[in-house]
Amino acid sequence: MQIILNQLVYFGFFQSLFLLGIYLLSFKNRKHINKFMVILIAIVSLGLLGKVIQSSGLVIYNFRYTAMSEFSALLFGPTIYLFTRSILHKTTYQTIDLLHYVPGIAYSIFILLYFIIPSDTVISDRLKTGELNRIIYACHAVGIIVNVSYWWLGWKIFKDFLRKIKDEISYELHASFLKNFLTITGICLLIWTVLFLTSFLGFPMLERNARPYIWILLTLIILFITYYIMLYPQVLRAVQVSKQKKYHQSKLSIDDMEQLKLRLDRLMLEKKPYLNGKLLKTELALMLGVNSPELARLLNENIGMNFFEYVNYYRIKEFVDLANTEKGKQLTFFGLAQESGFNSKTTFNKSFKKLMGVSPSVYFNQNE
Repeated sequence: MQIILNQLVYFGFFQSLFLLGIYLLSFKNRKHINKFMVILIAIVSLGLLGKVIQSSGLVIYNFRYTAMSEFSALLFGPTIYLFTRSILHKTTYQTIDLLHYVPGIAYSIFILLYFIIPSDTVISDRLKTGELNRIIYACHAVGIIVNVSYWWLGWKIFKDFLRKIKDEISYELHASFLKNFLTITGICLLIWTVLFLTSFLGFPMLERNARPYIWILLTLIILFITYYIMLYPQVLRAVQVSKQKKYHQSKLSIDDMEQLKLRLDRLMLEKKPYLNGKLLKTELALMLGVNSPELARLLNENIGMNFFEYVNYYRIKEFVDLANTEKGKQLTFFGLAQESGFNSKTTFNKSFKKLMGVSPSVYFNQNE
């Protein structure tokens, strides 16, 4: 296992140097590399350097080289959070964001002062009294708490974004790449937490032996994500949630809203904008001649649906109408769904069952 770990260390170290080189020398690819990732990769490179020196066999074993990897132990979580926020909220790097790295910097200073600078005699005395092991456990606990807390903030931003985007777009947003990234890093942190807790159940070496592999795995995930984004930047393109004033500030009267509802119904029936599989709320508002908050108010207060539900309601009606035509009888359910404006089979099935109460096959069997 140690051979495998050493190979992963070498791979991660040279990959991090490669990415840093690209960022420094290639302007074309630099714009695709998230700056928060660059910060982490630089720190990770320093941590991996100690492991490379130690595992190379060129020097006598010294725990100080291993301790160098701890410099980045508290930086994974904040970077995951800032990376997720910057992608979903389209925020750019700001100096104030470095405040999130303060716990990691303070932790690194402590590692330097407590583990690396002291002499072998001081370290040996701490080991004999048990102080060293207690401090190591405390460091692990702090690392878990900080990283898990920031990971949770990143996950919360992701889920909040998906919830808010439902009122902006008429289709299911494909965010599997970011979801998988957060899920995998979350699983790594969960394994680390579980193994740490087993240390208090009489298995102190289990977590200590497994932690280097978890650390390397997290490192490789970060490096892979950065490299992949550089090659395929389109995977992180997301629709921005429009930042607009609350619709309660709308000056439209109740009568105005009723007239607007009639105009919207006529628009949906005559021009069928819902056939556009990528229809946005801003586009429908423009067609109606109102702003987006006023359309949101109309949908929520007068119709009782959000934008996503409203557009897919008309798509389901179109689907049922098409299914009863000669052309419709020649198409599959998903073929009909695509003709009706859906571009996802999953979204179609969920929307149909929510509106009709049953699946498409059951519905048409009941109505034959």
